[in-house]
Amino acid sequence: MDKELVLKALNAAKLKGASYADVRLIYNITERIVVKNGQVEALKRDEDSGIGIRVIANGSWGFAATARLTNDEIIKTANLAVRIAKASSTLKKHDVILDSKGKTIGTYHTQIVKDPFLIPIEEKLNLLIKIDEIMQKIKGVSLRESELSFTKKHQIFAASDDSYIEQTIYYCGGVIVATAIRGTITGERSYPGMRGHYKTMGYEFIDDLKFLEHAQRVAEEAVALTYAKECPQIETTVICDGSMTAIQIHETIGHPTELDRVLGTEVSLAGKSHLTLDKLNKFRMGSEIVNITADATIEGGLGTFGYDDEGVPAQKTYLIKNGIFCGYLTSRETAVVIGQTSNGSMRADSWASIPLIRMTNINLLPGSWKLEDLIADTDEGIYLESAGSPSIDDMRLNYHISAEVGWLIKNGKKTEMIRRPSYSGISYEIWRNCDAICNEDYWDVWGVPNCGKGDPMQTMYVGHGAAPARFRNIKIGK
Repeated sequence: MDKELVLKALNAAKLKGASYADVRLIYNITERIVVKNGQVEALKRDEDSGIGIRVIANGSWGFAATARLTNDEIIKTANLAVRIAKASSTLKKHDVILDSKGKTIGTYHTQIVKDPFLIPIEEKLNLLIKIDEIMQKIKGVSLRESELSFTKKHQIFAASDDSYIEQTIYYCGGVIVATAIRGTITGERSYPGMRGHYKTMGYEFIDDLKFLEHAQRVAEEAVALTYAKECPQIETTVICDGSMTAIQIHETIGHPTELDRVLGTEVSLAGKSHLTLDKLNKFRMGSEIVNITADATIEGGLGTFGYDDEGVPAQKTYLIKNGIFCGYLTSRETAVVIGQTSNGSMRADSWASIPLIRMTNINLLPGSWKLEDLIADTDEGIYLESAGSPSIDDMRLNYHISAEVGWLIKNGKKTEMIRRPSYSGISYEIWRNCDAICNEDYWDVWGVPNCGKGDPMQTMYVGHGAAPARFRNIKIGK
């Protein structure tokens, strides 16, 4: 029945004059459980389904979607997509040209051990309540939050080039947060990493996170932050933990290498990019040790899948090699502009959204250092842990990123805790000042479940492989 629907949509689009069409039929299940100060604040499971139809007619794109999965509605929606394309063509500057991918037939399924939707709700709630009870015992904690969330997405993709793909992807993760308030001073700590950790895995990932073992420390550090000194305003050496390095990758490498942003076809949210076409294979973005890939094939990464939403197989490509900017994230349409084929970066956040170029897993490849040796090798500096809020300008050049907590480094040792740490600078300068990266033992693919882009905004699951890294001559403080 599902295959009949997508083929019917393709046929209807072609009969109305589409020169190309692709169809995504999606079934989604999501679950979110939140416990706040000992009370269940959210216990929600949603299911939705629908079909999105994208066409090229008269050389222009058209898109329409519907949640009504009947034959008549499918045909009506396909016809609407073609009418939109023909209307858009009256304003076109040139015809849409796609790369020569050819047809793709395939299947993909996230490898999981425990299906999160088969774990009893009571077991998940008990975990969150136990976490809350541990944090409650720490005097001075004012607010306690813990959350688990799960998604199962089943998608059928078919295109008029005879492509047909089925894939099922599981997304899984959670976070615990403790907040302490002392007078006008607030201390907040979360676990893991940048307010949570998410992967394409089953419930075994929740087991691996060991929330119960970290709850007391998180609560104690939230209280300790209210007594800590404020971050000094100096220029010094910074060591970012893996989650901090991940957010640096996200804001200063991931978004600027989205080719639609560079070409100016998608700038509504997060602006354009300084990595213009003339800089490809010429511009020094980082030091010799900086190698960054886009890799949708990493097992468990939140940006991992089998095929993107244009039917392009997941793949690994370099964005920066030995410090030189050498690649973009591309679609079938934008890749043609630079004489390439798509590297599989087109995704939509639902059946009702048109695909955009999105990050997959954008990764800083590991170096050779042990973290303890890296700290011991640093005379003075600051160690930053757990990313806070990032801010960056419309060309992705000037950034400012905060952390939940920092520790001063003196004579090769972590010493005093400091609160409200942040750092700022020019995006390529920090990567040029990267002189050490920890080895693969410290490397993890940090999941970002809410990357925003587009207008209307779409939120996307993306990942960032990172280990702690050291950067010289960085401005820290307000």
